[in-house]
Amino acid sequence: MSSDFTVIRDEYMPLRELVFTTLRQAILKGELQPGERLMEIQLAEKMGVSRTPIREAIRKLAEEGLVTLIPRKGAVVAGISKKMLTDVLQVRMTLEKMAYECAFKNITAADLDRLSGKEKVFEEAVREGDLVRIAEADESFHFVIYDAADNDKLKELLNNLRENMYRYRMEYSKDIDTRKSLIEEHRQIFDSFVKGDFSRGLSVVERHIKNQETAVLNKLSQETF
Repeated sequence: MSSDFTVIRDEYMPLRELVFTTLRQAILKGELQPGERLMEIQLAEKMGVSRTPIREAIRKLAEEGLVTLIPRKGAVVAGISKKMLTDVLQVRMTLEKMAYECAFKNITAADLDRLSGKEKVFEEAVREGDLVRIAEADESFHFVIYDAADNDKLKELLNNLRENMYRYRMEYSKDIDTRKSLIEEHRQIFDSFVKGDFSRGLSVVERHIKNQETAVLNKLSQETF
């Protein structure tokens, strides 16, 4: 059992939600690794709670596909499957292209300033090599585009994918060459808005997501989850 993950503290959050959110974030951020057993007694001691909310959280995590319940072994953190990855990225590809198209029509000078700032934050995170910060900075860059798209329903759908994508962001950010590609692709997406080159920008968005899929699939082929 890993002892590295951070217990989320929020006095306004019900205990069962606190436990669930803490364990969920630990899995999404890689603090609890694929294949790692979730021992109710140890988790309860670490989090200072009874086993009941731990058991409830594990059940909910299993419903989300983040935990696998194995007979005679118990609960383990689920691995990342090829199908899980391709399913999520297939949906993301469609939504990202739609967001880019809407943003291209609506983006303002203020939006471009924000996007430029997020691009620089991402580059700084890559230089520092902090995986959590890289994943969060990558996410923030794309969320400026979602805001600029000015489509509430589209943004809601992309938000629903957000936490599923976080796990994959952590994975592909581990590869140094992938990080360099992400920097260049972010720059090209930003430039396409500035130069009004829709076709080029849309092409970069497609390549951006496809390259991420390739990077994670390569890691899956090298590791045993």
